[in-house]
Amino acid sequence: MAKHTQAHLTRSVSKNKPPALKDMTKRQMEYYMGAKLIEIGVDPKSAIYRWSLEMKGNDEVYTYSAYWGDSREKLEREEG
Repeated sequence: MAKHTQAHLTRSVSKNKPPALKDMTKRQMEYYMGAKLIEIGVDPKSAIYRWSLEMKGNDEVYTYSAYWGDSREKLEREEG
């Protein structure tokens, strides 16, 4: 079975919420992603991270993605 080389977290926040709450949500996602990577045996410093934002109705949907190993190399080639 192939090893996973990427992980994604998604959270929705109402557009009407204050910017401080949105920033706190993002910081929490960064912390949780780091903890999950450690839990699965991946050094968080070895990964690269990307944010994406999607608007859905009255919500802003944040996705925080981590890439390591083969996925990191592929992403770097595509972006480079």
